[in-house]
Amino acid sequence: MRYHKIPDETIRRLPLYWRAVNLMSARGHSRISSTMLSDMAHINPWQIRKDLSYFGAFGTRGVGYDTEKLREKIGEILRLNSTQKAVLVGVGNLGIALLKYPGFKLYGFDIVAAFDNDIRKIGQTINGITVESISKLNMLRRKKIFIGILAVPSDEAQYIAGKLIDMGFCGLLNFAPLKVKAPKKVTIINIDIALDLARLPYYMPARQAGKKSN
Repeated sequence: MRYHKIPDETIRRLPLYWRAVNLMSARGHSRISSTMLSDMAHINPWQIRKDLSYFGAFGTRGVGYDTEKLREKIGEILRLNSTQKAVLVGVGNLGIALLKYPGFKLYGFDIVAAFDNDIRKIGQTINGITVESISKLNMLRRKKIFIGILAVPSDEAQYIAGKLIDMGFCGLLNFAPLKVKAPKKVTIINIDIALDLARLPYYMPARQAGKKSN
């Protein structure tokens, strides 16, 4: 099901609600209120109610939401109710950490293949995934996988993204410190850890951020 004219910020918050609802479900809560969600997701209750209202009225005033129904609904919106297969390209330190990260399972993601151009990495098995040569990327044409994760150097990111897009990939999570170009039909989410880290000192007191106070 597709929803139209939904703010991007709302879509960015939905995974937070999904995680919170899953945690509340695991704790045995059959119902959950926007206030409870707020405590878990650290987002104002009114914002949560507004975000969820874009997709219909499935809560009851004064009673809250049925936890399982809410989990199902958000999963349906984000298309997380079925396993989403993904491919990792780049098995350096970051790539290895991504392969070992257990948190993807919560969101229904399963990294099923990994590729690198370093002959020292090729053939290694990491968390059950055997690293293949980038020269074998074309084998993905027959796999019906549409999500790619890029953990490659910036000078390789555009080339690898282009190859995946040519093979029909329509969603890329890019960790390379470079925004790659793609057709409008392809969704690319760029994550630059260093840029986000560079914002932190601004919010810190001058003394703790290493600056001299006058």
